Amino acid sequence: MAAKSADIRKTSHRSNNFTQNIVKNPKLPFAIALLVADSILVALIIAYVPYTKIDWDAYMSQVTGFLEGERDYSNLKGDTGPLVYPAGFLYIYSAIQYVTGGQVYPAQILFGFLYIMDLAIVLFVYLKTNVVPWWALSLLSLSKRVHSIFVLRLFNDCFATTLLHAALVSIIFQKWHLGLVIFSGAVSIKMNVLLYAPPLLLLMVKAMDIIGVISALAGAALVQIVIGLPFILSHPASYISNAFNLGRVFIHFWSVNFKFVPEDIFVSKAFALSLLVAHLSLLLVFAHYRWCKHEGGLFAVVHAKVIQLKLRVTQRNPSSTNKVLQTDHIVTTMFVGNFIGIICARSLHYQFYSWYFYCLPYLLWKTPFPTVLRLLLFAAVEFCWNVFPSNIYSSVVLLCVHVIILGGLWISSSEYPYVEKTTDKSTSKKKTR
Repeated sequence: MAAKSADIRKTSHRSNNFTQNIVKNPKLPFAIALLVADSILVALIIAYVPYTKIDWDAYMSQVTGFLEGERDYSNLKGDTGPLVYPAGFLYIYSAIQYVTGGQVYPAQILFGFLYIMDLAIVLFVYLKTNVVPWWALSLLSLSKRVHSIFVLRLFNDCFATTLLHAALVSIIFQKWHLGLVIFSGAVSIKMNVLLYAPPLLLLMVKAMDIIGVISALAGAALVQIVIGLPFILSHPASYISNAFNLGRVFIHFWSVNFKFVPEDIFVSKAFALSLLVAHLSLLLVFAHYRWCKHEGGLFAVVHAKVIQLKLRVTQRNPSSTNKVLQTDHIVTTMFVGNFIGIICARSLHYQFYSWYFYCLPYLLWKTPFPTVLRLLLFAAVEFCWNVFPSNIYSSVVLLCVHVIILGGLWISSSEYPYVEKTTDKSTSKKKTR
């Protein structure tokens, strides 16, 4: 009897501790509840909101040409024009066509699962960083436009974004080579993922020695070669020029961010060049003064790597120079680097919102702004992306809000980048300077 009473007390004590932990840190149960609620919402959207035909028929036409044996990229076309995505896109949508028979409704269900999977990955990243308060995680489920992109439009951006987030998880766990392979897979679906490449390269240089960086990059390049091999062997020039065309000029009508720029200027090379200069300049400034602040700047990081390379060449058994990066530093650098690319992109079409929407709550809570202003900025971005068609005023507001957020990130405190082991080697501590 006494033993049974003791067991009951222990069970009660554990239950009380579990309840207290949830009250103190409700993020995990809230994230699970959010996934369940959003799953229901996605099901309702698929059931009751009409599908909007945009690119699906073109995707299926391009896939059909590939499955019928066409390997010349210039001949793979749909009703919206020629194929402009790398070969990973063809493999993904060939599989989708096989599973769904090319029908929209089963494809919507598949994309619904993809949406929930992507949201789960993003929530995991947010839980690992502990930057955003638990209630603000709900912002990740409040975008009308993003729901539409996934389950009403079926864009390839959805797969590229999901793989990018999966790569980020691998990188958070310091699995750099695996992360680069997944990252390269995302690039093979759509090239916008390359906006993350500059900050990712910087993180690799900070975390690994030169051999590690080169081998990881080689792995990523090998993925591109293998994926594109059928086209590279048959029509290499056609594949490279169409799948990796960095000079494409988008239609002014569909621009969400620079609709206020006159069309003749919008399509000019001078405008494209000015945005490229702004993009590179902002990356360099943030890399030197923000992301490498604690090492003494970008040039100090590069100089240290040159010295390490010299030591590796001169020493027969060089010691490992790999370092473990803080999760917050990894996510902040990746998200801000991508956001800079978004600001400087010549044209953002409606589906491109998925490229950075999931970064927004994190970026807003990294700024020193009051919570009310953060929420207003979030709402303003969402509003601009739901104005259709975009106009001069919505694009001006969107650019201004982007610049305000970037300014807030510039004046925010810089996290210490490295994990430092404690004396008992059981925990690691974070610094903020």
